[in-house]
Amino acid sequence: MRHLLVALALALCALVAAPLAWAGSYLDRASLLLDEARREGDLLQPRTNDKELVLLIHAVAEARRKAASKMECPAAVAKAHPHLLLVLENSERAAEAAVQGNFKKFMEHLTAARNEDRTFRVMIGELGYTLPELEGRRSGR
Repeated sequence: MRHLLVALALALCALVAAPLAWAGSYLDRASLLLDEARREGDLLQPRTNDKELVLLIHAVAEARRKAASKMECPAAVAKAHPHLLLVLENSERAAEAAVQGNFKKFMEHLTAARNEDRTFRVMIGELGYTLPELEGRRSGR
């Protein structure tokens, strides 16, 4: 009987921990996508006349948006996911505006991306989660 209770307790722990681990994986991926989108926007803002840089950032932003649109999202944070997609869509549109030489549109989309980033982070917090800080990991190398 004792072995059965221990096995049942372990199985219950595994069932509880599995969704948390999946949410953790999603949060790691989301954090990476958000951090890179922000870094690229910050890098591009004073350099929208650098055509090679603009083209590279646009290509990467487009790939990031496509990857996020195919990403699986755990039910626990599903309400926040559309805001992640909006961050990446606006980041890509900002880069596209830079390709076209339209600084006004670039800034509009960059501002929208930053606003959606804040909304996503607030919603994740309201759902009881925190995005991991990736910057700390980089400097720890």
